[in-house]
Amino acid sequence: MDLQSVKQRFGIIGNNPQLERALEIAVRVAPTDLSVLITGESGVGKEFFPQIIHFYSSRKHGNYIAVNCGAIPEGTIDSELFGHEKGAFTGATESRKGYFEIADGGTIFLDEVAELPQTTQVRLLRVLQTGEFIRVGSSKVLKTNVRIVAATNINLSRAIEERKFREDLYYRLNTVPIVVPPLRERKADIHLLFRKFVADIANQYHMPPISLSQEARETLENYQWPGNIRQLKNVAEQISVIEEAREILPETLNKYLPPITTTPMVIGEYNQTKEQDNGYSTEREILYKVLFDMRHDIAELKQMVCNLSNTHGETHPEPVVSGALVATKNNYSSLPATNDHYNKDLFDTAEVVEENVPEKVTKESMQRDAIIKALKRHGGRRKEAARELFISERTLYRRIKELNINEQDI
Repeated sequence: MDLQSVKQRFGIIGNNPQLERALEIAVRVAPTDLSVLITGESGVGKEFFPQIIHFYSSRKHGNYIAVNCGAIPEGTIDSELFGHEKGAFTGATESRKGYFEIADGGTIFLDEVAELPQTTQVRLLRVLQTGEFIRVGSSKVLKTNVRIVAATNINLSRAIEERKFREDLYYRLNTVPIVVPPLRERKADIHLLFRKFVADIANQYHMPPISLSQEARETLENYQWPGNIRQLKNVAEQISVIEEAREILPETLNKYLPPITTTPMVIGEYNQTKEQDNGYSTEREILYKVLFDMRHDIAELKQMVCNLSNTHGETHPEPVVSGALVATKNNYSSLPATNDHYNKDLFDTAEVVEENVPEKVTKESMQRDAIIKALKRHGGRRKEAARELFISERTLYRRIKELNINEQDI
């Protein structure tokens, strides 16, 4: 089959040999029912390949369902994939088909498959081996005839070593591997893609398209593009809308290219952006949130003390702040004795704050407190609370269970 026609049909731009090899494999494996595992960095366009496989297969008239495994909370992902019976859990007011049942005779694309919980991985393995699954809350075995295409942007071999991904499931999914190259390895395609994006934005908003000087083009092609095609499109759209000049020089382009502070992730290495899977990133982000909140509270208390000083017409030294203390007995004794009422208020404040400091503040207690506060601020809505804590909703759900947070705490 002519690869050029495949590119035109799916809007794929580029002549990179690695890209064309990936497309060739996708077209060749399409007529079979073999499972396919697509690997590549975030933003390289992995989502086009399962569509190609489905379109050129005998299943093209069946359903095609794309599932982002990382976007579904851990507690509901089994129900989403395999369905549930009425009364299987709180809120299950009626029976519901899962994606594997709906996609029977078609293709299901499991994006970010490494995000699946261990229990769901076992269920998925059974589907791959026998085509059988059981709805949540049921004991009846159902059958499905579905083609599975999976994708991930992390190294599954490393995930297997760390016991986060089942080895048997990996070999079932990885029957035919497809590797999508990062944009930095497709230098000759970068300018082609950029021109396509600026032409699209020009047509959409009825404006003349921008162009790059030769020096700007070299800058564009030599940039590492950690966000890959998604980042390139974002830059093209920003420049097209914001800049008045239609010819872009290197100094203008550099304003839209953030400096590279880390080495771009390679699929052969562990993807650091997935640290939240083992909890490190989650804990770090929540601790940062706690510390930022604490700093804000301390600043407010300092301002309050200064305002009290000004109100009484006295100029006092700014109270010493150490940890969560606003003042201590030592700096209380150093305050002027001419205003006993003010000094007593300050000392009482210091005593109260000091008494409320836990003797032993653990990392878990800080995380628990931050999560409870976020949930209270948003009326128990986990999506908004997760956004405030800079973590995914699924990760928040897991931490709530691990830290034993219940409705009474909220």
